[in-house]
Amino acid sequence: MTQSPAMTIPARGSNRLGGRGGACVRARGFTLLELLVVMVIIGLLAGFVAPRYFAQVGKSQVKAARAQIDALDKALEQYRIDVGHLPTTEQGLAALQVQPQGEQNWAGPYLKKDVPLDPWGSPYVYATPGTHNNDYDLMSYGKDGRPGGTGENADLGNW
Repeated sequence: MTQSPAMTIPARGSNRLGGRGGACVRARGFTLLELLVVMVIIGLLAGFVAPRYFAQVGKSQVKAARAQIDALDKALEQYRIDVGHLPTTEQGLAALQVQPQGEQNWAGPYLKKDVPLDPWGSPYVYATPGTHNNDYDLMSYGKDGRPGGTGENADLGNW
């Protein structure tokens, strides 16, 4: 049996690791300063990327609201064709799912699922007669849930 060369164990507190040929290797890790610099760089990158990402999310919610308004608009038009008139403001969009009393020609439900909430979790506003040169108004008050506003807070409607 052959023996391997003896390995020396460094003295306590020494930065030398013994090995073949007595080479000196320094054990090293990251310093606190290096870690802080990396974290600052990651923070700066996130600061540039995050606003663009969240702006896209807001635009997606606006597009989803427009698509839902369009689908509800088509369902209301189908209701009008079948029944002969639009639901009243009091009957609201629920008339697309549940037959209102006294409506003999109702052929619904006109939606596959329940009437959706807008992408911000608020119900759509339906009013007849409409105030925007339409027979009815169908709208979402946007992200803030209040009339008026700009950007993501702007009202979206069928007009």
